[in-house]
Amino acid sequence: MKIEDEIQSKFKSDYHKLIVNLHFTYSRITEPLQQLLKQHNITSTQYNVLRILRGQKQVPASIGLIKERMIERNSDVSRVIDRLLKKNLIERKENKLDRRQRDVIINEDGLELLALIDETDYDFVKAFDHISLEEVKLMNDLLDKIRTKPEAE
Repeated sequence: MKIEDEIQSKFKSDYHKLIVNLHFTYSRITEPLQQLLKQHNITSTQYNVLRILRGQKQVPASIGLIKERMIERNSDVSRVIDRLLKKNLIERKENKLDRRQRDVIINEDGLELLALIDETDYDFVKAFDHISLEEVKLMNDLLDKIRTKPEAE
């Protein structure tokens, strides 16, 4: 269904339509994930941090590294880490080389939670069943291009 019909609106330009369309589509695609995460008592930001830590393959990560890799970079990573600690999904230790730094690592409970969520994650891919692999690759390329600012001439 076209975005104009879906939200019953007109747009100032095709660029404005694109911005609204991206935001609207993102919201619709992530709704099921938000519901799933809610069942497990974690937020999407906490989920993002857990996935970053799992990707470290048990190599401790600094707060700075986590912040660099976050999807939503405006998050207060220290508070997110504190909440994950309270939920016993991660561990935080003093860095051996720099005592001012803290190393963060996902623990077994965190890995188990991600594995449980991953089982359901398959259902989210089904949302794109009607799109060919070629179209998926094109969309990924276009989204990458949107985020890439051209260099100053």
